Amino acid sequence: MKILAIIASPRGMQGNTGRLLEEVLAGVEESGAETEILSLKSLKVQPCVGCDVCHKTGICSIKDDYEGIKGKLLASDGFILASPNYIFSVTAQMKALFDRCNGMIHCMALEGKYAALVETSGGGPDEEVLTYMGRFVNSLGAESVGGVGSSMAGVRAFPDENSLYLRARTLGNELCRCIAEQRRFPEQEAFIGDFKARMSGLVDYMKDFWPFEREFWVKKLTR
Repeated sequence: MKILAIIASPRGMQGNTGRLLEEVLAGVEESGAETEILSLKSLKVQPCVGCDVCHKTGICSIKDDYEGIKGKLLASDGFILASPNYIFSVTAQMKALFDRCNGMIHCMALEGKYAALVETSGGGPDEEVLTYMGRFVNSLGAESVGGVGSSMAGVRAFPDENSLYLRARTLGNELCRCIAEQRRFPEQEAFIGDFKARMSGLVDYMKDFWPFEREFWVKKLTR
């Protein structure tokens, strides 16, 4: 089982988000899964330029690290998204990655995969950012097994750390169990089903302009 963690903190694994992610990964590794960490701090992911090339060919026109990240997501069994709260949302680094995934969203290319979410903040709110990342996960066709978030109490320190770290390790365990059991989340599946109809309809409408995605959906819907 392969779990890919993507951390979008400008401090990489050295900040509070990295510290909380370490505990989630500890739970993943306790379950026997293989882990890999991608730090967007050390990678180049430029903003989307809206050129539509990915919709036509399946490959982004921008020559940076995005296609490599995409390949690792497609090869994973599950993934973890980790970001600090920057003004009630994810960091610019994570948002750039989200926007570049628009072709994967049109194809719902991670359908059948599972994700977990990690967030930290200076003083909250935490749930708002976790909810936003969860909706992104669902728009890719994947299901979220949950998230863990907390405000900080210092550098790489949190209030009630023992309880928080237990929840984080449990989340890592849960991610692996959901993958192994192929667990279903009915509320998320309802959203995914509606979004699937929306994306397949959009791509069909644009079929003369987005040939790669049109062919993708033809194959997807006739399996």
